[in-house]
Amino acid sequence: MKTDFLVIGSGAAGLSFALKAAAHGHVTLVTKGEIDQCNTNYAQGGICSVTYAPDSFEKHIRDTLVCGAGKCDPEAVEQVVRRAPELIDDLIGWGTRFDKTPDGRYELNREGGHSEHRILHHQDLTGAEIERALVESVRRHPGITVLEHHFAVDLLTQHHLGEFVTRHTRGLTCFGAYVLDLETQEIETMLAKFTVVATGGCGNIYSSTSNPEVATGDGIAMCHRAKAITENMEFIQFHPTTLYHPGEKPNFLITEAMRGFGAILRLQNGEEFMDRYHPMRSLAPRDITARAIYSEMTKRGEDFVYLDVTHKDPDAVRSHFPNIYEKCLSIGIDITREWIPVTPAAHYSCGGVKVDANGETSVHRLYALGETSCTGLHGANRLASNSLIEAVVYADQAARHASAQLPKVVIQEGIPDWDFEGTQHTEEMLLIIQSKREMQTIMTNYVGIVRSNLSLKRAMRRLAILFEETEELYNKTKPNRELCELRNMIAVAYLVIKQGRELKESVGCHYNADYPPLGERPEEKR
Repeated sequence: MKTDFLVIGSGAAGLSFALKAAAHGHVTLVTKGEIDQCNTNYAQGGICSVTYAPDSFEKHIRDTLVCGAGKCDPEAVEQVVRRAPELIDDLIGWGTRFDKTPDGRYELNREGGHSEHRILHHQDLTGAEIERALVESVRRHPGITVLEHHFAVDLLTQHHLGEFVTRHTRGLTCFGAYVLDLETQEIETMLAKFTVVATGGCGNIYSSTSNPEVATGDGIAMCHRAKAITENMEFIQFHPTTLYHPGEKPNFLITEAMRGFGAILRLQNGEEFMDRYHPMRSLAPRDITARAIYSEMTKRGEDFVYLDVTHKDPDAVRSHFPNIYEKCLSIGIDITREWIPVTPAAHYSCGGVKVDANGETSVHRLYALGETSCTGLHGANRLASNSLIEAVVYADQAARHASAQLPKVVIQEGIPDWDFEGTQHTEEMLLIIQSKREMQTIMTNYVGIVRSNLSLKRAMRRLAILFEETEELYNKTKPNRELCELRNMIAVAYLVIKQGRELKESVGCHYNADYPPLGERPEEKR
């Protein structure tokens, strides 16, 4: 199969790129599940854009830089913030409906780390509304072919032409991907002039996550195997408030917009506690809030804290958060009268595949977008609701950049088909399931909200065993979704641990107990 643009992933980044690129050439979009099974669909809070005074680009830039704890790329921040309004217009043009006030102005929310109200939303289902509009637009477009239930196994480079390649190979280029048709179990060789990886995040490397089951780090792992550079993988953001409901996966998200609306974090005894951790109290940035909750739960031996919105007008609560209201009511909690039990869970990867201002990786003709990428916008900690706008801004940048080169690029011929020789269908599903649980336990226990040099060392040792066992099974087995996902999750977990061990400080989402931040060290408290 040959195409101008091969897009892997169907969230906001992949779909918006497809719509832009389809004006210049044919787009083939593959996704391993249904088209709307993605992190975008689960994003409750909203999407950032400077809309009305007294907000300004300068304020949004400053809030992003402060939240990123000195690790942001200022040029990336500037680009996203300043281009946001025009990309919001594109989303509206594709049919996205953002909530408005009775006088016709956009209703803006405020979340943790923001100095102003600048978050557009659709009730508490913003991601689902954006995804709906994009999916409908993609379905209607004659220049886009959508292949659901197709799993990208590996990217194609000079390695598949018999060359030895490393990250330092000059002219390293992507030619497409091997893609597994999950219905026929056949692997197709898909050749493309440009390849876009937009497969979302990797929350499922942890036992508890707000991410859907499809978020297994596939794109990051594929790009890593293709020798693309990754960075900032140690910065895994834990959302402070997911619904505490043991046994349910994924963890149901209680949007940060609820705290922006005025909800208060309380201990199980009813005491407010965030004033001990940050002047913004319950609206502190996510890394601080998650660590504060973790600290309080650890000290008390408790599994959750409460989020209290009972002091707000009940009708307003139901109007602003209908999805959360109905979900909590389904398990016997009326949030207008009762506190919500919440606990932190793995939520967002601030790092990923390193890209330039156009979303292109260190491998030519290979772009990474959305949570798969590391643009430099988030630094060490993502400012709430910056992710969706990052996705559509960089999708636009990438579409412009690739489309301008399209007339000069030819499809690479001579790529061999997948070699099934010597492999067989696996009957070892129990081993795959058990290895996945072990990997998630390792990451949760040793590479969680608080880490240490010893815990990271132990995690690497234990992961190495799982890596060897999984590669041995992979090499003798015909690929299937579960085995490929396990392989990808182990690769991503390795990057999180490795880059975490290399960072000799605590900053943002990466908190190493052996390197407490300034102000928390014993010698500074004397």
